[in-house]
Amino acid sequence: MRRLEAVRPRLVSFALLQLRDRNLAEDAVQEALAAAIEKDASFQERSGYETWVFGILKYKILDSLRQQRRQGKWRPFDEEIDSDALLEGQFQQNGRWQVQARPAAWGDPEAAFTSERFWQMFDTCMVALPDNVARIFSMRELMGLSTLEICQETGIKENNCWVILHRARLRLRACIEHGWLKETD
Repeated sequence: MRRLEAVRPRLVSFALLQLRDRNLAEDAVQEALAAAIEKDASFQERSGYETWVFGILKYKILDSLRQQRRQGKWRPFDEEIDSDALLEGQFQQNGRWQVQARPAAWGDPEAAFTSERFWQMFDTCMVALPDNVARIFSMRELMGLSTLEICQETGIKENNCWVILHRARLRLRACIEHGWLKETD
């Protein structure tokens, strides 16, 4: 039980990033914790306990997203993609970066991933993403779903999914470079 108390804040943060609603996030975490308690004897220690509980939460989040979709609370969002000015001016006609748009050097990636400040900035940048863009990115990069699974869950087309993922990465990169890298200079 003590292990679950220690992991609960991270579970809530993760669920909140994905569901964008505190009540839904709390419900998903509560269901995941209840399932973890119920199935504690079946935990075989092939992975870390926290990883196992996050795996349970992943399915509870997907259940919540499916329910939202059935209730009509989640609609495809093609109009949001067309209005994204972030890509304008990023690339030359030949596909290379514009000089002013080149990504900044992030230094040692391993060091960045162990930095608590980096993860705080990442969370801040994720919250700044439009809800549906953050959901698609989280489903792919944090929950490990395939593009096909994302398309089945959200009702969007594969090409649309790839565009959303690309734009989410560009926005996250710009946000992190502005907030985190500028601080370390």
